[in-house]
Amino acid sequence: MKHTYLFEPAVWGVAGTFWRADGEALEAVGRTEIAHRPECWLLSGKHGGSVRWTFENDMFGKLQGRYTVIGPSIMSVYGCETSGYHGAELLAQLDADDYRSTGMLLLKDRIMYSWLMMLKRGG
Repeated sequence: MKHTYLFEPAVWGVAGTFWRADGEALEAVGRTEIAHRPECWLLSGKHGGSVRWTFENDMFGKLQGRYTVIGPSIMSVYGCETSGYHGAELLAQLDADDYRSTGMLLLKDRIMYSWLMMLKRGG
């Protein structure tokens, strides 16, 4: 099956659960839009089956990561040397319109958040 998340422009609805370090479950609902533009296409740097990405905000600093396709899954590992945040996410393709995301965010050696989310194209 051909991957659709990241590789095709679309809006994805996201719903699931985040768990804080203390074990408290938090409902998570969101939306992700994948856009490929001539001046900045998400996968323009694709080389050897992987894609680099960056995300920056005041809390986490500048996270830098890499998506890699591994069979029916897309794996991402990321980190920020300055803030000490790092983690991983695994996106498992269920079908062309559905993925399951599992992952965790750590601060140095302490788990800050873990999650289980469902992504639905057009949702």
